Amino acid sequence: MCLGMGLAYLGAFATPEPHHLPVAVVGAGPEAKVFAQTVKGKAGDALDVRTVADRAAAVDLLKSRDISGAYVLDAKAPEVIVASAGSDMSATAVEKVFTPAATAQGVPLKITDVVPPVSGDPTGSGIFFLLIAVSIGSYASVAVLGAAGAGLSLRTRAALVAGVSFVVSLIGAAFAGPLFHLVDHGLWGVWAMSWLYSAGILFLGAGLHTFFKRWTTLAVMVLFVMLNFTSSGGLFRPELQDGFFGGLHAFWNGAGLVEGIRDLVYFGGHDLARNVWVLAAWLVLGLAVMAVAGTVERRRTTAATPAGATTTAVTPSVARRSGGAAEAVESGEAAEAAEAAEAAEAAHAAHAAEAAEVAQEEEEIEETVGV
Repeated sequence: MCLGMGLAYLGAFATPEPHHLPVAVVGAGPEAKVFAQTVKGKAGDALDVRTVADRAAAVDLLKSRDISGAYVLDAKAPEVIVASAGSDMSATAVEKVFTPAATAQGVPLKITDVVPPVSGDPTGSGIFFLLIAVSIGSYASVAVLGAAGAGLSLRTRAALVAGVSFVVSLIGAAFAGPLFHLVDHGLWGVWAMSWLYSAGILFLGAGLHTFFKRWTTLAVMVLFVMLNFTSSGGLFRPELQDGFFGGLHAFWNGAGLVEGIRDLVYFGGHDLARNVWVLAAWLVLGLAVMAVAGTVERRRTTAATPAGATTTAVTPSVARRSGGAAEAVESGEAAEAAEAAEAAEAAHAAHAAEAAEVAQEEEEIEETVGV
């Protein structure tokens, strides 16, 4: 776990650098095109540079999240336009790209934030920490349900998963709204996406428990911590990460929650539907894994049933033919008693093994919550 966490977090966050960071140069005529080509030539693959005719067009591109920032050419008052609610780190990267140009002109650079975060979340990182809170509540509950619900039916466990995810999402909505004011509107939408996110983790984790048993905690840590937090875009969006984590951002559920909340609260619902579909797809995946787990559990139960558990009836006619009805009955009763004793011994051994597994998982719960 130490190795995995180190590789994931340091690999994703240690050296953020622009990778095809989309920016625009505002201006008409050859001057703007030459400046854009110069910037692109110096930056290489770090930037994707385009030109737009006017400032309004650049603002529209920012609000539709097509670019991370724009530079307005002006001999006396150059301006950088950003939308820090989409990513404070990306906005900072854009400022660093264009500040040298203004410095070379010997004029001050004006910074304009056209989509700032709410006052309760001045850096915009609160949504990322909301993701962490909802994630921990969800994957820690997987360990609890796996330990406490091992003997429950699949339908009962599914009902518990639905209930727990509902509670976790309500707690997340309370954090986002009345407690820390991370959002100033759209709280019901934040709750709905939090429920989709939490339910997806819980259903998937509960289903995986059938297959991984005591290793389920490690499995959900890999899926929903190591790969999830690092690719969510909560701190660094994909244009500031390498291809691996940037690629995961396109379909991982943590990115769906973070970007979905941003789209809902700050960007007029742009691309919200796609992020909701990402969350819904993870929930469907969790339900599918849960269904497969139920099928496997039924087969295991059938295979574990002793072959002689069903009694063989001896009809009077058969007994008369053999000439020993009493002996046949006594023999059948003895066989049934032996089989019952064997089944009881097997059940006791299975119960002992399950108790040991529950104890092991209870220890893992403490480690999980402490991460």
